[in-house]
Amino acid sequence: MDKRRVVVTGVGAVTPIGLTAAESWSAARAGTLGIAPITRFDASEAKARLAGEVKGFDPTGFLTRQEAKHKARFTQFALAAAREAWDESGLGEADFDRTRAGVIVSSGIGGVEETENQQTSCLKRGFDRCSPFYIPMGISNMAAGEVAIAYGLQGMCTCPVTACAGGTNAVGDAFRHIRDGYAEIMLAGGTEASITPLSVAGFANMRALHTGDDPAAASIPFDARRSGFVMGEGAGMLVLEELEHARSRGATIIAELVGYGVTCDAHHITAPAPHGEGGARAMAQALADADGVAPEAVGYINAHGTSTPKNDSCETEAVKAVFGEHAYRLAMSSTKSMTGHMLGAAGAVEAIFTALALRDQYLPPTIGYAEADPECDLDCVAGEGRAASFSYALSNSLGFGGHNACILFKKWEG
Repeated sequence: MDKRRVVVTGVGAVTPIGLTAAESWSAARAGTLGIAPITRFDASEAKARLAGEVKGFDPTGFLTRQEAKHKARFTQFALAAAREAWDESGLGEADFDRTRAGVIVSSGIGGVEETENQQTSCLKRGFDRCSPFYIPMGISNMAAGEVAIAYGLQGMCTCPVTACAGGTNAVGDAFRHIRDGYAEIMLAGGTEASITPLSVAGFANMRALHTGDDPAAASIPFDARRSGFVMGEGAGMLVLEELEHARSRGATIIAELVGYGVTCDAHHITAPAPHGEGGARAMAQALADADGVAPEAVGYINAHGTSTPKNDSCETEAVKAVFGEHAYRLAMSSTKSMTGHMLGAAGAVEAIFTALALRDQYLPPTIGYAEADPECDLDCVAGEGRAASFSYALSNSLGFGGHNACILFKKWEG
């Protein structure tokens, strides 16, 4: 059976640099820094005091106050991003089979804030006073469930929990679900709201977070001074659609999704495999999955680029292993330099940035880069974005537990 083609017809995002995908992409193009001192809790005594917080988000713009009170922040983000993506796709006015439309939304930690709040409250008041809304607010799959309910999507609804690779797994799994004939429409992405005392302390104590106080020098992927990632939050959602289904209703197509690679290091709970071997296999798989797209055809990679010493050097090695000499001719930037690391939402937001980079033929920058590292010697689009001409772009995600996921987009030619 011939593989069906899959296109992106809508995107939505809530990020530390914008409350919509359009705002976030405009800010990413401009190199806007979204990292600042933490305000979600008193972090004055914390080891890590900076984060990429979503600013000015008001869920009562689309939920009643009572609804907002009973939906966790990560679910609120997902619903906001889904609404934007759905509206942009034009599916709200379309007639389609809702049993062949589904949802895949990742979250790494889900409603961890609700768990912390309820634990603190119950230690004082007794556990029989736990909120009856705690479980539906806390479980990680609830964002996916709430999105499906909001749009009446009755096909597959699931939640990959693969740490930092989750958002990319969600988009890639949705791509395969459509391509292989199980659905015509999928609303896919990731969401996270884990800027909380316990989450920040946990990551800081495993020495994964940057602990300085200068936002401009905090998330600096590929820079020799990098010392850890910065926690971010937000959501990204994409409407994926089978090509002929999209064409039949006159949808505007943003980009085509053509390949997906997914591997496991099977090496270590947090450290990447030596030389980025697992990530390299995922990239190679994505190229092969797209009917063997040549490495030389790829012009841009939205890197995982966390600003940790091991990730950035291993990812650079992985790119060299897959692309050979072409690695020095393509561009590879990390938008985490602006947003921080949104964990389960990161891959989804970065998928959106990658698709929009192809549409606009523009490379977003890696901001804050100042000191070269000989182990990270590729073109990281340092400082400022730039116009470019390219037909294919990859988005990489590499998660704790050895999870690697990579998706390949193609410029839509019409």
